[in-house]
Amino acid sequence: MQNTLIFIGIAIVFLTQIIMLYFVYIANTRVRDISKTLTHQYNLIVKIQATLKNKSATNAVAENAEMIYQDLLQNLIPIMAAIDVMPRNTNEHPLWRALGGIMDEYAKNPFALEKLRRCIKLDAEVARSIDNYMNRADTFLHHLTTTDPDGILAATFTDGLLGQSLTFFAQAKQLAAQTIE
Repeated sequence: MQNTLIFIGIAIVFLTQIIMLYFVYIANTRVRDISKTLTHQYNLIVKIQATLKNKSATNAVAENAEMIYQDLLQNLIPIMAAIDVMPRNTNEHPLWRALGGIMDEYAKNPFALEKLRRCIKLDAEVARSIDNYMNRADTFLHHLTTTDPDGILAATFTDGLLGQSLTFFAQAKQLAAQTIE
């Protein structure tokens, strides 16, 4: 009888310990979930704060966009004259018309790349204009990418005429550097 009572007592203590371990496990799981949630919320707050800072920087870029566009266009004019390309006949901004004209010409006539390569090789003004254009466009795209990393705005410029023109000019520069004339 006494052994049975001892056995029942041990069983009750053992069962109580198992129940306590279960509650400790549940509490730890909940604390871990709360910790994950708080970490996620903190990261969201940091992203929101960064987005708000970047919005103000992007707004500054948008306010200065016309100056940036004019600067890029000024570097395109000698390039277009050298390769004998006319801007598109559309209602777009003159920069986009100019870039569209260059990219349209290249799409119609791949020899435009060779023409540009020769101009870079033989005309220091064209080479300087291409370098200036590429540096300024690259800086502009880099600024957009850093201030709006997940945004439609940065992707629009990078994947659009500005990004395409940078690729086209980089190819022409690379070909000019490789060939000996």
